[in-house]
Amino acid sequence: MSEKIKYQLEYDLKCSTKVLFARLSTPSGLSEWFADDVNLRGDIYTFIWDDSEEKAALLNVKENKHVRFRWDGEDEETYFEFRIEIHELTGDLALIVTDFAEKDEQESAIELWNSQIDNLKRAIGL
Repeated sequence: MSEKIKYQLEYDLKCSTKVLFARLSTPSGLSEWFADDVNLRGDIYTFIWDDSEEKAALLNVKENKHVRFRWDGEDEETYFEFRIEIHELTGDLALIVTDFAEKDEQESAIELWNSQIDNLKRAIGL
């Protein structure tokens, strides 16, 4: 198995921090754009798409700032994270997505994130 490479993507969004954070951290919010359905038991989120499901542990959360998950079965060093940043000069809100992918899968992973963020924008009315 190849080593996974960390990458970050930045998306400018015109919405409030609270509205965005709810869509990144709650099962109901995540099921609006990230998966068909999301269930939570303890710190384990179950993401459901069509006929498949994946579990992810909630590693860290800071309200209105960031949420970090690790897919079940992944290495300790890998995770996916949503971080909300406000640009100092403009006051604009940016969503920073951090993820890991094998080198030959990184391009398709970025395309998937772009598609998912388009779904997120629609969910929050952008």
